[in-house]
Amino acid sequence: MINTPDTAPYGPAEIVAVRHGESTANAAFAAATAAAGLPHPDDAGPPDLAKVGRDADIALTALGEKQAAAVGRRLAIRGETPDVVLVSPYRRARSTMRVIAREAARAGLLLPRPRRDERLRDRETGILELRTLTEIEQLYPDEADRRRRVGDLYYRPPGGESLADVALRLRTLLTDLRHDAPGAHVLIVGHDATVLMLRYILDGLTETDVDRLVRTDPVGNASISNWRARDGRLRSIRYNDIRHLRGVGTGVR
Repeated sequence: MINTPDTAPYGPAEIVAVRHGESTANAAFAAATAAAGLPHPDDAGPPDLAKVGRDADIALTALGEKQAAAVGRRLAIRGETPDVVLVSPYRRARSTMRVIAREAARAGLLLPRPRRDERLRDRETGILELRTLTEIEQLYPDEADRRRRVGDLYYRPPGGESLADVALRLRTLLTDLRHDAPGAHVLIVGHDATVLMLRYILDGLTETDVDRLVRTDPVGNASISNWRARDGRLRSIRYNDIRHLRGVGTGVR
């Protein structure tokens, strides 16, 4: 790799982070929200998750596949082939990556073979896995109260992780990229927690910033965020961009 004046002294020239397309769990939460007539999926009662299975095995919906295809076409229009492609080992992220690669190839952009990295897995929520806020309030009122007191960044549910824990594993990934992928263009396909914590790290956000983003700007399915090296550091170019989904559908954010 050849460093240019716009690349950092070492490390990637650019990181592009994509959240997976709509999953069957996303759709189930949305259906529960609609049935309850409530404004936000976390406010609803129990969704129908009988066919969802464990978190790591959750599949994409038909809409999620269309969203992933739109990402592939957008990357092809951009016309810049990534040097490194990393993907979460979770099924919904791997499926999103397969569709992205297929659609990009159809448009003439051949992506490198993706590498799975467990550090890109979704936040583990332990006993609260696949529960809405209403369910948590009813089943685990002490945990709901502790979450409010501790805040989104540092709250760790029993058997799960805090967002800060996700940030810790992403810091090790970024360290590896700095040493192993100097000047590279890196594509990452993961989850809302991984995209949010990448922004937390790379943009130097505060705990207050994270709490605000969790509530007001949740990372959308198949959204694109990217950071580009300038003046010795990776700087944000766009965050949570879903403009490429026009005509496809954004589902629930």
